[in-house]
Amino acid sequence: MVARRRFSPVTGAVGRWRGLAADTRPLKVPDFRRLWTANIITVIGAQLTVVAVPAQIYADTGSSAYVGLTGVFGLVPLVVFGLYGGALADVFDRRTILLVTTIGLIVTSGLFAVQAFAGSTNVWLLLSLFAVQQAFFAVNQPTRSALLPRLVPAALLPAANSLNMTVMQAGAIAGPLVAGILIPFTGFGWLYALDTVSLLATVWAVVRLPSLRIEGVAAVVPGVRAVVDGFAYLRHQPVLLMSFVVDIIAMVFGMPRALFPEIAHLDFGGPSEGGLTFALLFAGIPAGAVVGGVLSGWVSRIVRQGLAVVVCIVVWGVAMAGFGVAVLLADAGGAGWQRAMLVTALLMLVIGGAADMASAAFRSSMLQSAAADEVRGRLQGVFIVVVAGGPRVADVAHGATAAAVGAGAAAAGGGVLVVVGVVVAALVVPSFVRYRVTAATR
Repeated sequence: MVARRRFSPVTGAVGRWRGLAADTRPLKVPDFRRLWTANIITVIGAQLTVVAVPAQIYADTGSSAYVGLTGVFGLVPLVVFGLYGGALADVFDRRTILLVTTIGLIVTSGLFAVQAFAGSTNVWLLLSLFAVQQAFFAVNQPTRSALLPRLVPAALLPAANSLNMTVMQAGAIAGPLVAGILIPFTGFGWLYALDTVSLLATVWAVVRLPSLRIEGVAAVVPGVRAVVDGFAYLRHQPVLLMSFVVDIIAMVFGMPRALFPEIAHLDFGGPSEGGLTFALLFAGIPAGAVVGGVLSGWVSRIVRQGLAVVVCIVVWGVAMAGFGVAVLLADAGGAGWQRAMLVTALLMLVIGGAADMASAAFRSSMLQSAAADEVRGRLQGVFIVVVAGGPRVADVAHGATAAAVGAGAAAAGGGVLVVVGVVVAALVVPSFVRYRVTAATR
């Protein structure tokens, strides 16, 4: 006779938590652990600059249209250097590329601090520095992503990507909160200075990496043909191509961050130069991503990753539409009603952030596991152009649309377009929805 196992509510709850909690096995790899730990420091500093740049522009000009110009000045170097940086990462030692670009980021962050301490109000100088910084970022990020499969086993890529995104988004919470609170007291210069110092942690982690040369590839400077070859490879991978398309839809139509300074000031009554409401809006999406990351244990068990991406993006679109509606309703009542709408708007941003984190983890893993090492850098270059470039196009589009119809309507309409767009894309390319993880990549 087989004895029945007695069910314990406590044991059952612990088991369910372990199934949801983030998979930390990649942290057992020393090189990955050092990079991940350094990012905890570096990302917070980087987010101080991410918040300070639009806040300084809005404080100097009072215009969301000028804030939206960060999209143009960020997008061009992202496209050019993101694609070419990926080609460099398929030829040269990826450790060396990371070291050079990180030092470049340190220099540009230092220049941000110098112009702020000098009391500059020249918006074009600020935008030009931002463009140079984005050029270094555009080479750094595809290189960092391309080396990940050399550090951790393929089966742990979803978990490693989730851990990386959780740290990035946690910094994106702490950065806006610290920046929004400190800006009225310290000004912008000290935020840029903290970013400069924090980048030294990444230098330490990169120096400790082993050589990451590409086997069998001659170290010659790649030209335009190398970038074209990367696109040619992608053309024959419809599932990977669609992973880029759906993210473009999600970010271009659904990312309302350029509207946050105006919404915080005009719709929720915050000061024009920043403040707590401004910080909370910037922290909403990252907060959701952190919650999603902490509860990301399930991502490694998902087989139908294409369908999961579509569902996540639909949730993102609905959440952004809900955010816009809450902003539109904020002026319909008194102070208590306005606070309720602020809470609703923040909740929508949190839900959207959790959905976006899961979508990004799946799409990153699909790309890293399916691409050969000798083209992985170029495909990661395309990935960074899409992931980072999409929101910058959104900055321009949302800024211009808000000037015509208002910030709330721009955000709500964008969310609706996300849902419609991703559903149409899924119907046009059903192979993406049917995509399953094979045994070789699990």
